[in-house]
Amino acid sequence: MGKILDELLIYEILSVVEEIPEGKVASYGQIARLIGRDRNSRLVGKVLSMAEFYGDYPCHRVVNHAGRTAPHFRGQRELLLDEGVGFRQNGCVDMKKYQWNC
Repeated sequence: MGKILDELLIYEILSVVEEIPEGKVASYGQIARLIGRDRNSRLVGKVLSMAEFYGDYPCHRVVNHAGRTAPHFRGQRELLLDEGVGFRQNGCVDMKKYQWNC
């Protein structure tokens, strides 16, 4: 991971997540690129798994590059549906239509 996972990095990731608008999603890799750590999408996932300890962030708006929801995040799909995010027949978010353009 290169750098130590410190509070500054955690809040940098969470501040990007906080900017994702309702009805849109971002990928882990997209967030990693936005903070200048292109190869650290797994780090983003790790931080999001601990986000509840840092406040209330819309982590449900983050999916993988193919639009798959997090396997251990029960209710993520329902939260996205409530915001108007659409899913394809394969169960993944339609990234062409709902990915956040930032």
